[in-house]
Amino acid sequence: MPVVFKQFLSGDSIYTCESCGTHTADHQELVSKAFQGRHGRAYLFSNVVNVTEGTVEERMLITGLHTVCDIQCSTCGNVLGWKYETAYEQSQKYKEGKFILEKAKVVMVVEEETANGDGRVRRVLHHHNDDDDDDDDY
Repeated sequence: MPVVFKQFLSGDSIYTCESCGTHTADHQELVSKAFQGRHGRAYLFSNVVNVTEGTVEERMLITGLHTVCDIQCSTCGNVLGWKYETAYEQSQKYKEGKFILEKAKVVMVVEEETANGDGRVRRVLHHHNDDDDDDDDY
């Protein structure tokens, strides 16, 4: 059995697999919150870590035909979203090489200074049911 090496992110806001807590993306890599996944809202990221890519296939999405592959958590195998390989519409080319993480499949972890400044506190924010996003779905 191969050894799996995990990358640990050190940003103040990171996204983790909702099943096992494996780090998947840094908030600074977030491109857009205005996407729709299979399970509701989804986020577009320029880069993700600790995922494996599935079989490449053509899929008709809301914005047209794309070549994509599902991405799974490299630790637990939970399908987290997909990677855009090819976009056939010129207006969708910006998605190529980027990743969708489904909101229902990830958890945002935020580190913040405490009010009295004596240390850092880790706060876990679950994004499953919040509707605080102002962006429209595509």
